[in-house]
Amino acid sequence: MGEINFFPDNIEIKNKKIILRLDLNVPIKSKTIKDYTRITLCIPFIQKLMKKKAKIIIISHLGRPKGIRLPELSLIPIYKYLKDILNTNVYFFRGNFDNDTKEKFSHLKEGEVILIENIRYFKEETEDDENFAKKIGSLGDIYINDAFSCSHRKQASIHNITKFVNKSFAGPLLKKEITAINSVIKNKKEPVTCIIGGSKISTKINLIKNLIKNVNNLIVVGAMANNFLSYKNFKIGKSLIENNTNVIIENIYKKAKEDNCEIIIPEDCMVGIDFNGTGKNKNLSEIKENEIILDIGIKTIKNIGKKIDESNTVLWNGPAGYFENDNFLKGTLSIAENISKNTIEKSLISVLGGGDTLAAINKSKSKLSFSHLSTAGGAFLEYLEGKDLPGISVLK
Repeated sequence: MGEINFFPDNIEIKNKKIILRLDLNVPIKSKTIKDYTRITLCIPFIQKLMKKKAKIIIISHLGRPKGIRLPELSLIPIYKYLKDILNTNVYFFRGNFDNDTKEKFSHLKEGEVILIENIRYFKEETEDDENFAKKIGSLGDIYINDAFSCSHRKQASIHNITKFVNKSFAGPLLKKEITAINSVIKNKKEPVTCIIGGSKISTKINLIKNLIKNVNNLIVVGAMANNFLSYKNFKIGKSLIENNTNVIIENIYKKAKEDNCEIIIPEDCMVGIDFNGTGKNKNLSEIKENEIILDIGIKTIKNIGKKIDESNTVLWNGPAGYFENDNFLKGTLSIAENISKNTIEKSLISVLGGGDTLAAINKSKSKLSFSHLSTAGGAFLEYLEGKDLPGISVLK
């Protein structure tokens, strides 16, 4: 369907009004921002646009207010932070979008910024309402989507807005995400190893099928691996498992054979009798009926480490165990440290995604390095599945 229209460095934007769709969906508690990562990532591009003397109109969302103005989901704390950090006038727009709105934005001078209040306060946003998209689109000359994490959604400020702005582009953060994922599935350096965790296999079946076509090794960890162990007739005690997955797994093995992809599952594990206690390392044949598999075991950690060492590209989504309890964090941290070591020493291309994966590696006391960390969640997984995301297809 054509190439994505990325924002070019040489475009003249002086005195132009730029609508910049960002992902500033950060955790806020009692009006205090708890993690600035998503905002920090956006700052360099905002500053670049300021330097080029553009007039910047920022659109973002926070949470899911469903068209209701919930005070706890206001962007005010983000506005205050931007006001402190950006060396320019930063305004906050809390009004409605009507025929006079454009006039309210006319005071904006070169290099200044307006942040619009939570766009999801308007139900028309999540409905991808064309009339609403026209109103917000009319505010600018150029539209830039730099919110990859929202690009799998058909929403007015992501999708229909492009019909009502002269030029539409993808921003640098979106480009970085796409390039990172393409390094795994398109422009890949083989051998490629994918480590996939999480609890449900049914929600990731299309992702797994698409990955099998594109990778050399698929390592299954976390609660998802329990389904594979059960399929292989191992007793898994009281471990988390999904019903009726045998046919799905049979098809996965069949497809892997066709595409010459090796599937690796745990051969030992850490078990406990509840989620809060301590664990014991056991071979699969030793698991008792009252035990729960809560992490991968020592032999499995070694096997995965060996595969990472042999790889030129690694994609990882989903922790290896119940990382919320430090007793079952070892598998996940071992994987993280091994990937990091190879990234630093052997130029391994390492792409990590998913909120739980990032939360787990944040528990590490070591300084870890990866080629790319994605905060995009759903969009990350859908793009990996090979889907054409609505917010990206309109930028082609």
